[in-house]
This record gives sequence, C-alpha cells and structure tokens, in this order.
Amino acid sequence: MSDHHDCGHAGHTEQGEAPPHSHRAAAGTEAGGHEERSGHDHGSDHRDGGHAGHDMADMGHSGHGGHDKHAGHDPEAFRKKFWLSLILSVPILVTSPMIMDWFGYSLDFPGIELVGPVLGTFVFLYGGRPFLAGGVSEVRDREPGMMLLISTAITVAFIASLATAFGLFDLDFWWELAALVTIMLLGHWQEMKAVGQARGALAALAALLPDEAERVSDDGSAETVPASSLRVGDVALVRSGSRVPADGEIVEGAAEMDESMITGESRPVPRETGERVVAGTVATDSAVRVRIDAIGDDTALAGIQRLVSQAQSSRGRGQVLADRFAALLFYVAVAAGAITFIAWSLAGSVSDGVVRTVTVLVIACPHALGLAIPLVVSITTAVSAKTGILVKDRLAIERMRTVDTVLFDKTGTLTAGEHAVAGIVGTADFDSDAVLHIAAAVESDSEHPLARAIVNHHGHEHGEGARARDFRSRTGKGVEATVDGRRYAVGGPALLRELEVEPPQELHGDVDSWSGRGATVLYLVALGDEPAAVGALALEDRVRPEAREAIEDLRAQGVSKIAMITGDAEAVARAVADDLGFEPGRDEVFAEVLPADKDRAVADLQARGHIVAMVGDGVNDAPALARADVGIAIGAGTDVAIESAGVVLASSDPRGVGGVRRLSRASYRKMVQNLGWAAGYNIIAIPLAAGVLAGIGFTLSPAVGAVLMSASTIVVALNAQTLRRVSLTPAS
Repeated sequence: MSDHHDCGHAGHTEQGEAPPHSHRAAAGTEAGGHEERSGHDHGSDHRDGGHAGHDMADMGHSGHGGHDKHAGHDPEAFRKKFWLSLILSVPILVTSPMIMDWFGYSLDFPGIELVGPVLGTFVFLYGGRPFLAGGVSEVRDREPGMMLLISTAITVAFIASLATAFGLFDLDFWWELAALVTIMLLGHWQEMKAVGQARGALAALAALLPDEAERVSDDGSAETVPASSLRVGDVALVRSGSRVPADGEIVEGAAEMDESMITGESRPVPRETGERVVAGTVATDSAVRVRIDAIGDDTALAGIQRLVSQAQSSRGRGQVLADRFAALLFYVAVAAGAITFIAWSLAGSVSDGVVRTVTVLVIACPHALGLAIPLVVSITTAVSAKTGILVKDRLAIERMRTVDTVLFDKTGTLTAGEHAVAGIVGTADFDSDAVLHIAAAVESDSEHPLARAIVNHHGHEHGEGARARDFRSRTGKGVEATVDGRRYAVGGPALLRELEVEPPQELHGDVDSWSGRGATVLYLVALGDEPAAVGALALEDRVRPEAREAIEDLRAQGVSKIAMITGDAEAVARAVADDLGFEPGRDEVFAEVLPADKDRAVADLQARGHIVAMVGDGVNDAPALARADVGIAIGAGTDVAIESAGVVLASSDPRGVGGVRRLSRASYRKMVQNLGWAAGYNIIAIPLAAGVLAGIGFTLSPAVGAVLMSASTIVVALNAQTLRRVSLTPAS
C-alpha cells in the first residue's frame, strides 16, 4: 500500500526507496527541474549500477615503457631460460683463461678451448633470443628503445667473442657474454614477476566468480550447471558460504553478504528479499535465491575488471616522459659507444675499445627507466582496487595531488540520500516516546519513504512496535489508523488544514527551528470529535557520519576549500554545511542549483584559479564530473557517471576521496624517486663504463655493467613495491 505525506510542496509524488547498489540518478528532482528543497522527496530515478565490462582475454599484459615488444613473455619462461643459462655459464667461467689467471688455478683437457664458443653460442641464441626478437621488433616499428639496446650489447659481445675464437682479437669474452645474458635474464625475470604480481588484481577478481552455479528449476529443485550457462531471468540458489554467480535480486531469503571485493568494506552487509546482490559476493550465514538480471560483461565485477585494466594500461605524463627518455637514451648510448670505441682505438687499444663499448651499451639499458612508471601504475591500481578505489584514468590520479578544492554533491554523497528522524516533540500528555510509538504504529502499513524512516527509527530505539488496525490513506495528506483503541493520523501541514487543526503553542519552538533548517515536519493528530495535534516529528536527509571524517581528512592533507552543491533550498544546504563543520569565508555552498547547471559551479571555481575535484553519484553530475580537473564517482554509479569520472569509489563512503588524494601523492612520490634513480644511474654509469677513470685504474667489465644494470632495476622494483604498505585511510 502506498500513500503520500504532504510536506508543503504541491505535486509531491511517492518514489520508492533505492535498492542497494543502485544509483540515484536525479535525486529529489521536482517537476520544475530542481532537486527538492524541503529535504523529504529523496527518491527519483534509480538506475542499476552495473558496469559494462570486458573479457579477461582483453586484459593481458599491457605495454610498459619499452616492453611492449615482449608482451607475450611470462615470468616462467624467463625463469627457465635463466636457470639453464646459469648452468651453462658455470663451465664457461671455470674454463676461462682470464678467470683462471685471476684466481690462480689452471685446467687443461682436450677440447677445453671449445667450451666457451660452443656453450657461449648456445647461451647467446637460447638465453638471448627474447632480447634479439625484441630488438628486431623495435627496429621494424622504428621505435628504438630498451630491447634494441640489450640486443645490440649482446650481439656486439657475441661477435667480439667469435672473432676472438678465430684469432682476430686477443680477448677472452665468452664468460662475459654468458654472464651478461644470464644476469639480463635474471633482471628480466624479476621484472616480469613483479609486474605480474602487480597485475594480479585482475586475476584475483576473475577468481571470485564461481565456475558452477545451482539453477532453480520450475519445480523448485536445484541443478548444478556451469555458471557461464546462466541466463537473465534464471533463479540461482546461493548457499551459505557460496559466491553469487551473477548480478541479480534476492527473491527469497536473507543473508549477511561479504561485499568486500566490491566496496572494500570488511563487515558483512545484510541483504534481504528485493535487494540486489552482485557477482562474486559471498552469502556468509544463510542461503538465498537470486533472480539473475546481469551476466558476463554486464556484471559489476566485469566493470571493475575493465576499470582496473584501463588504469593499468593508461599512460600518464610521467610514463610519456619515461618513454621519451628511453628512446633518447638509445641514441645517447649508441653515440657514447661509438665515441668510446673510436677514442680507445685511436689510443691504440682496439680490444679495450670493444670491451668499453659493450659495457656502455649494457650500462645504458634503460630497464630501470622502463619499469619506473609502469610498475608504480600497476601496483597503485592493484592496491587501490582492494580498498574499493577504482582508478580509471592515470591523469586523474596524477592531478589529484594538486587539487585545492573538493566540490561534493550533497544528496547521496555527503548525506545518505534517505530520510531519518531528526527530532521528536510532544505535548504535556504525550512525551516524545509516546509520539514515536504511536506514529510508528500508524505508519507501519505504509510503504512511503517517510513512513519507513519513522518505523525504522522506532525499531532501532525500542524494538518492534504496536500494530495498528483499520489503516487508511488520506491521499496527498497523510495516513490514519487505530492504535490502542484510539484513532490517530500522521501527516504534514495539509493534514492540519484539512482537519482545521492548529498546532499547540508548546510545539511551535521546535517546529519553527526544524522548518528553519529545511526539515520535513510531520504531525501526530489525535482524531475524535475535536482533533488535536499532540506531537510532531522532524525528518531530514541524514548526514553521513563518515562525511565529517572525510572533510577533516582532506583539510589535514592540505585541501584549502571544501564546497557543496545541491538543488535543495538555501536553508537545507546551510543546515547540512553547519553539521559538517563548513568554515564561513573558507568553504562554499552552492544551493538551489539546477542539475543541468552543476558544471557551471565547477567552471566558476576553476575561473577563480582553483584546481577542482568534483565528487558526485548521479547522472545529473556527469557534466560536472567531466568538467572538473578530477571527477570522482561515488557509490555503484551509473555508466554515464563512470564514463565521466576518472576515479570510481565502489562504496558510498566519502572518506575514499581522501584515500584517492593520499594514493595520488604516494604514487607521484614513487614515480619521482624511480625516475630520479633511473636517470641518475645512467648519467653517472655511462661515463664510467666508457672508461673516463681508466687513467686511475678504475674500469667496468661488461659483466659488472650487467650486474649494475640489474641492480638498478631491482632497486626500482623494490621501491615501487613499498606502495603496498601505503595506508589509504587517515591515521587514527
């Protein structure tokens, strides 16, 4: 049964409550286009929050720096090549005349002179194959970079070693070639392993989907079928401890659902008949039956997979800079190698020229540079996804650290988007508990959101209340029913006008105060020969407790201005701002704003020199999200809001905004550290490799150069891994 409480606005019509994981597309819009101004009509156009997704096949290893050319390689392949190359390198080193001379031992057996050339050639062709193929690919694509540098270095080393074997040079170079390839494989194996771990967020999300589901047939029996065979409209049985196979609505039963993989919220959330659940969530305590309404790419989980994949493959400014530097480094390394060879040759030592040239090329391999940004990106998105922060656009997360103004949409973001009892007052004969008890009983059979708010408040405070008899709706005015043998009515000012009842003086103070805040006021009227108002209740769109924490956190991080935008009346907006601790003269409130004009408020702030992050949850917010320097969609969101935003918060907790800024700052700090290390390493190491200190007896062999290059890569990888320890929540 439905009814309508008049609350002072003509044209008020009932709207149902938003189901979980749904999105408030036009929260509280009136016929005239404004969001409602009294704070009571909070339900408007609720849309499903499902995200369009992509198959996991489309989410493979994306390019990073110069590594696009070997995207098909996996850590296991490099691991096998490394260990075999290492085993073969041992006899090459042990039989090398240079090594024997260094350590003062000698070996001599038939064919010892063939150990280096034979095993070294195998190591070059087998272990070096990924680098050679990558170098050829970069030449073909006219994009010289890391793989071309590596392949050039080992090719020069191989040719020099082969020439030595034929007596053209007096160099023992096979052991250095073998060591070079082996160490390069080790560095590459560790790099691929680190990147693979960072990209594990996608595999982890995919693993959340069960392979099988129990489909309920028309006769009520359940049969086990592949989850992929479910279709929209099917009913699936989800037992206690099992995962939901696809998005849908509970049609029977209730359960505590573990939704941490979607929202980052660790506590189970109660879900009952009529509420939505999403694929991958777990029924923790009892079984439910779910009617499937989204499968495959249409599920929320698929949408999260798509967002994580987009973020991990997107290129920010730092990545573009790193790629350009890697390409430039190729030309620098080739030029430095050529100059080194010519200089040493002119000095009368062609052999030293070859050694120094190979060392320069090895040192210059921009492994660390190529890994500096992509690994930070991958780890950033993986870590954030675990806490319900989905980074869609790398540029957005990079810009968030510079934001000085955060503009929140009020309804559904700073407030819960649903009414709650904010105050109760009664006459001398009816205290506040009696008013609440009777009003809840009268409203118990009503489905109106305001009625639900009163009933829920009574249940929270006092448990189950009395049931009324002879319930009747007064269309557009309120409802009435018999409670404990007496007839009562609950409604707004229109009900009082119809009954020709004036509120008693003792209610005026509280009612005037509530009205001044823009609250919805409902009266409890005792009916009879002389109807009389015996109490009043104030209902307001409840401010989220976590919203205050979110604002305090942003201020602590250096955000200079907090702003709020709403279609509500000025009084309502100011009341919410006061509750949230807005500071006059510093913070700002935009009230009575048409949904279509929200982006103008963003433009206004930008015109005043502010860098703006817009936080919203609705279709009406999409233009503002797109115009802002950083758009953050909060809650399950609609496809439109998600496409307009650079960051999506899977939960409706506004504290995630502070987490986004904290993530941005930590990510940027790691990028700068990695780029600084990688660039500085090359600036110092290349001249040393060229032999600028040879005059004082300090030189680097190609193998030592390979060790230094791999060490540089490992330093960058370990530094990026420390992002996993960054907390996205404020310190307690």
